Amino acid sequence: MTELPVHEFAGHDGVPLAYRETGAGRPLILLHGLTADAPSAWIATGHAETIAARGHRVIMPDLRGHGKSARPHDPAAYPRDILAHDGLALVRHLGLTGYDLGGYSLGGRVVVRMLVRGATPGRAIIGGQGMRQVAGERGGAGDAIRRIAKAPAGPGSPDWETAQRLRESGADLTALVHVLDSLVPTTKEEVAAIRTPALVVAGAQDSRAASVEELAAALPDATHAVLPGGHWGAAVHPGLATTMAGFLDGH
Repeated sequence: MTELPVHEFAGHDGVPLAYRETGAGRPLILLHGLTADAPSAWIATGHAETIAARGHRVIMPDLRGHGKSARPHDPAAYPRDILAHDGLALVRHLGLTGYDLGGYSLGGRVVVRMLVRGATPGRAIIGGQGMRQVAGERGGAGDAIRRIAKAPAGPGSPDWETAQRLRESGADLTALVHVLDSLVPTTKEEVAAIRTPALVVAGAQDSRAASVEELAAALPDATHAVLPGGHWGAAVHPGLATTMAGFLDGH
């Protein structure tokens, strides 16, 4: 896919945020994971192209603190649930009424928060997130980023490879820690109140697999799908796009 133009919209508090889009048809907003952006999560993987070819307008924002979106260092720019509020601001900016909403990893958690905050997509896709993760359990990349932000990881340390990837991607550690601090836990009661038909999808070898099953069971109208690979392997597997498109086509 050729490089897509970057468009701008005002986040919840007016901060400039970026998005790209491709395809035509029913809109699908896709939210990327922590440290990623729209090009790495959806475009380079071929997911956006695959889903657009199935008749969807694929809209892909860069979350606050990521990619081409603003990365403020002031903690006040990251109030609780700001990523969900930014997502709702994008829906308003585009004037969307009938649309679908999906995300992977951090993006999946934001999808849940947007639903709790009143988003009304026809269908939702929650990738790489389980009940424990949306409930606020810490661990994984988030904890590694907090450690590296406090003390740079040296060669041979457990976080060395993560630190290398962050440097190579141009990630802003200060902004990412603020993003992590803005996340809000979702209770089982809130999950049970979500009536939107949802696809919950993750890798078979994802350490969160049991928690993913728990989230699918807690949602009143959920389809559970399993892909090959672990957390990041499933994120880039071609089956992610075809599974998402199949769910949208079937509902």
